[in-house]
Amino acid sequence: MSLLSQWSARELVVIGIFAATAKVTTLIVALAGGGMNPLSLMGKNLVFTTLLIVMLCKVSRPGTLTLFTVINSIVSMLLMGASVTLLPPLLAGALLGELAMWPGRNSTGLWPKVAAAAVFDVVTKALSLGVSYLLTRENAGMMIMIVPFVLIGYMGSLGGLYTGVHAVKELRHAGIIRQ
Repeated sequence: MSLLSQWSARELVVIGIFAATAKVTTLIVALAGGGMNPLSLMGKNLVFTTLLIVMLCKVSRPGTLTLFTVINSIVSMLLMGASVTLLPPLLAGALLGELAMWPGRNSTGLWPKVAAAAVFDVVTKALSLGVSYLLTRENAGMMIMIVPFVLIGYMGSLGGLYTGVHAVKELRHAGIIRQ
């Protein structure tokens, strides 16, 4: 029995829709904000993390974060021509996020999902900085410009953790998330 045979079609569709929605919405936020300025950078990370938490609560199954990351990376490569070099940090972040969610895997609570999203954000941003350093090591002064942007984006991710918790509570109250 393969891993994909354990997923229902509804769950796979929800993960795919959330991956595409997260990518398109963050692109719209970045374009509406006038490019990659600090406000739009925070906004796109806030939206992404919020949608990630909602998706993890909607499809509460081991492997959801990893599958979401793979689909999101494919959409990013096809839609925006993103580099494949960021795939290893994303996969490492997804796997460590899954591990952070593992102790509460049988829980219908919200906090294991928030922990998974938080670990995912921290690990992907830290490892992405490592990849950036490897790519710019001949001109290490470039990292002085990259690190503040990543930190500003991470502040948006922290805000996304807060808004994700409140969005899930409202969606549970509305009956959209049943767990």
